[in-house]
Amino acid sequence: MAGTARESASGWWIRAAGQLLALVAAACILALLANALRSNPIPWVGDWGAAGRLETEGGDSLVISLEEAQESFFSGDALFVDARDPESYREGHILGALNLPWAMFDEAAPQVLSGIEKDRRIITYCDGEACGLSREVAVALQALGYENVRVLVNGWSVWLNAGLPTATGD
Repeated sequence: MAGTARESASGWWIRAAGQLLALVAAACILALLANALRSNPIPWVGDWGAAGRLETEGGDSLVISLEEAQESFFSGDALFVDARDPESYREGHILGALNLPWAMFDEAAPQVLSGIEKDRRIITYCDGEACGLSREVAVALQALGYENVRVLVNGWSVWLNAGLPTATGD
């Protein structure tokens, strides 16, 4: 009798594992089908790094290297825009950068951008490899007609670590 109970219990686990496997397979098939039927399916492979996330609808990269940003800074041909919140900006920012937080973009943009030519090079930045605020501000600036907008990925950290000019306060 003990052998029969043990066989019955192991049979139950085998059936449960088989059902679980069937449910997982069905869920995967449904997910693949739903993705295929989307108007804009999620690609199977792609560049999920910072450069891939920072492309325009047309496929152009918004990324600017630290070296290029540094050259633009010292030549004075770029305006730096900090997309972080005002408190982070006051704690430290790239020297001369304007604060245009993404969370306040619609309210703050008219005042912050007053007098800035549409063809002026603008470099947006925030902090952290995965920070998307600078991209959001860059895209919004392009939508307003600014033609030469770039994003310095992980801008505040890389700028600070490179020992480049910074400031605190407003």
